[in-house]
Amino acid sequence: MSLQAKLDAFKADFEAGRPPYNVPPSVIETMHRATAELVASGAADRALKAGDKAPSFALKDPDGSVVNSAALLARGPLIISFYRGVWCPYCNMELQALEAARPEFERLGAALIAISPQTAPNSRKSVRQNGLAFPILSDAKGEVAAAFGLRFRLPDYLVELYRSLKNDLPSFNDDPGWTLPMPGRYLIGQDGTILYADVNPDYTRRPEPEALLPALRQAAARSAA
Repeated sequence: MSLQAKLDAFKADFEAGRPPYNVPPSVIETMHRATAELVASGAADRALKAGDKAPSFALKDPDGSVVNSAALLARGPLIISFYRGVWCPYCNMELQALEAARPEFERLGAALIAISPQTAPNSRKSVRQNGLAFPILSDAKGEVAAAFGLRFRLPDYLVELYRSLKNDLPSFNDDPGWTLPMPGRYLIGQDGTILYADVNPDYTRRPEPEALLPALRQAAARSAA
């Protein structure tokens, strides 16, 4: 089953209120409203795109070691997945799909990382629960996500909903700002140029991992030439 098919199946069960979810329609309506407003804002159109230069960064992995993008790019292309956090089931399914594709990415010379605003303990939980062999880096206050044009602030009515659902982002992220990244996936070439970009303000929509492969194969071919 494709990644999007899995996401669609989960969404159908969740929005229908089937056990174990039992979510009232008002909650779904609020989530739909927030997504529609983010789509209409054009925020995704302002995010970095293929052909842009990616900002460099240095972030800590769950063990506290600093991971530097320049050092990773010195060894080959870099795949980055920006995601919301371990509390987001759509993100977890995407991470699992990326893990399944990781051997092919590595065969083509690319490293894979994920970036989230969540704290190190929550990143360790993401790695453990999803069986990941690639690191999740902690982007404090979403500063790297902002540099890529992905960070946005949740509207007040969505903040109130999250609070009512005990989804305490300030604790998850150690940040009082109630911001998140739009889900984004990037392939960055060794010269820092973005070779592939997918940003979607609708967090229930994610590209298949295989969508990266054409650009990654082209990068590998250029490197071998």
